[in-house]
Amino acid sequence: MSIEKLLIANRGEIALRIHRACHEMGIKTVAVHSTADADAMHVRLADQAVCIGPPAARDSYLNIPAIISAAEISGADAIHPGYGFLSENAQFAEIVEAHGLIFVGPKPEHIRVMGDKVEAKRTAGSLGLPLVPGSAGAIEDVVEAKAIARDIGYPVIIKAASGGGGRGMKVCASEDELESLMQQAGSEAKAAFGDATVYLEKYLGDPRHIEFQIFGDGEGNAIHLGERDCSLQRRHQKVLEEAPSPVISKAERDRMGGIVSKAMADMGYRGAGTIEFLYENGEFYFIEMNTRIQVEHPVTEMITGFDLVREQIRIAEGRPLSVAQEDLVFSGHAIECRINAEDPETFAPSPGKVQMLHVPGGMHVRVDSALYQGYNVPPYYDSMIGKLIVYGRTREGCLMRLKRALEEFVIEGMKTTIPLHQRLIADQDVQNGDYSIKWLEEWLERQKAD
Repeated sequence: MSIEKLLIANRGEIALRIHRACHEMGIKTVAVHSTADADAMHVRLADQAVCIGPPAARDSYLNIPAIISAAEISGADAIHPGYGFLSENAQFAEIVEAHGLIFVGPKPEHIRVMGDKVEAKRTAGSLGLPLVPGSAGAIEDVVEAKAIARDIGYPVIIKAASGGGGRGMKVCASEDELESLMQQAGSEAKAAFGDATVYLEKYLGDPRHIEFQIFGDGEGNAIHLGERDCSLQRRHQKVLEEAPSPVISKAERDRMGGIVSKAMADMGYRGAGTIEFLYENGEFYFIEMNTRIQVEHPVTEMITGFDLVREQIRIAEGRPLSVAQEDLVFSGHAIECRINAEDPETFAPSPGKVQMLHVPGGMHVRVDSALYQGYNVPPYYDSMIGKLIVYGRTREGCLMRLKRALEEFVIEGMKTTIPLHQRLIADQDVQNGDYSIKWLEEWLERQKAD
């Protein structure tokens, strides 16, 4: 079934990204927005716009009845959730489909399975994905936890089954601390997610965060589009991403890519997904799957020439995958910097009016942003206001182009993390690709001390 009018259930740069893909495919768009986003770029450019509530996300972008009503009022026949908000809400996907609309995303049952970290781990193991040693599922009591911890060896990490963003996560170095830390993790998880369930894993000392982009057609066919290295993180939030990883060989890429694409084919997975791993000492360990488009998808697009959002829409229409695995060519190197409206030293949010804006240009420089001069960045949502993505034939060339592009990037009227990225890519470790998921926070501490 061809999509003729698509409602974008999101905001900011991803809403604009989806709008652009739709218009290039001849599909009309409907923008939904809160009152705070009435002047947003995607609202201005969409074919239709519907206000769905006040600024608070729970009253607008998380308001399922309002979004479904907007789809019915506007005559949309499909909904794309983007990332964040309702993108990994299985109930939302079910409601969309129950109303006779196309959900541009995975099957609801796959969203549900992969949204529960315990069930996701169990499913991943059954599909042949390598797992971090740990509990087979939720931990019922401290006696069971102690037995598992002795078996896999300390340190261990206690994680919330419904967790995310680092909440409900505790590292335990010895048996003496286990009971207390389990209680703390459970309490945090209950407060943050309404679910106190926790599980246990071996704590990896200094891993990298490597993720594989996959696509399935929902009919038992799947491909991978290589890996991204997302190890530069602060408080479990990605700051800079690159593809390919500086430490993954072609042989490793082909081996793991084959494993993840087979797993998704066996699962009957539909649409875009990302399988996230910790990587240490040449071994991959599954941590979670994101059943949506990722913030960092442009680096994959840059090295493959493959439009991921366009493919999401094609798959949702019931079409087959547009490429076979053997047709995909990985070429060059790409890096993405997330530009946030934050103080680059303290990371305090810094919303405000864009007094002046100059985005970098030139060969192989891409800026995904919904900013424009005179726009007021609202204080109610995530602080990311843009992404700078740069491509080079080599990693060294990519870094040089990124340095130049950051020098050109001007956003006045608020503080941004552009200076942070300039300092980051000047560091020798980053230039050498020698970093792990702990590196950035340790680097920031050293910067503060100096």
